[in-house]
Amino acid sequence: MTQHQNPSDSHGTVMSVPEASRVATEVLDAVETAVVGKRDALELVLAGILAGGHVLLEDLPGLGKTLAARSFAQALGLPFTRAQFTPDLLPADLTGAEVFDQRTGEFVFRPGPVFTGLLLADEINRTPPKTQSALLEAMQERQVSVEGTTRRLPQPFHVLATANPIEHEGTYPLPEAQLDRFLLRLSFGYPSPEQEWDVVARHIHRRQEEQSVRQVLDAEGLLSAQQAVETVHVEDTVGHYAVELVTATRDHSHALVGASPRGTLALITCARALAVIRGRDYVVPEDVKALAHPALDHRVTVKPELWLQNATGAGVVEAALHSVAVPAAEDDQVRT
Repeated sequence: MTQHQNPSDSHGTVMSVPEASRVATEVLDAVETAVVGKRDALELVLAGILAGGHVLLEDLPGLGKTLAARSFAQALGLPFTRAQFTPDLLPADLTGAEVFDQRTGEFVFRPGPVFTGLLLADEINRTPPKTQSALLEAMQERQVSVEGTTRRLPQPFHVLATANPIEHEGTYPLPEAQLDRFLLRLSFGYPSPEQEWDVVARHIHRRQEEQSVRQVLDAEGLLSAQQAVETVHVEDTVGHYAVELVTATRDHSHALVGASPRGTLALITCARALAVIRGRDYVVPEDVKALAHPALDHRVTVKPELWLQNATGAGVVEAALHSVAVPAAEDDQVRT
């Protein structure tokens, strides 16, 4: 594997937005050598990572969720761990535990799979709430508490979780508090016939199941790119547009609970990251619109009496997009 030279080799240097945009494109190009025909969805996953958050991939089995997570870890140069969530998974299986070392006669800490750069939480809705709570602390606080001791997780730390949207026995619905910790919720969907044949043809050409992608960044480079996102400008009109969208989800007649202020923060933060990926140092309304469903759908709870009418959070967000006026886009210009 030939590693791309790290753009943040000089310690403490913040990557410029054009440089962050370039490496983001390289990361997507690298991941797309393994995950075929999902550029738009991959772009949103990368936006969630550049925004410093976690992403929930809610899709049917066999649509490339695990492959996408592993490919992003390789392209970003992050340590990768996969945790299979099962009904008998204990919090210690995730966070680690104190074990007795017979050689020294002392207890030593054995880290769990959360001590990594990118954690694939596979089928997260199959584990009990107690274990989900342990992951919640790791996601929100970037730390775990074991035997009364708090341990910080490595930086950067990101969770890509998967869940099957079709209800099955033995699943535990994710609590709203945990859903709220995911910046984005996405699905890849089925490929087109041409894309599906491309997947098969590539597999035949490789003559093996495993595949790897080119490393573009490392942990330090990713942190530098994330700092570049913090420099992206948000006009007041665009910020108010995001706030009005979120407010509209709370006022909708189908909504029991609308998106929280954390939803507004997620929308703005991811829009800044998406602007970087698309080569801009400022956010436009189209960035916010592109992220409205991934950032807000899972934060809206519809009234139980409307479930039989197929009322959904997505429907509430779609109504908000139609009811809130889009501010006029400013001219594309290089900001100083």
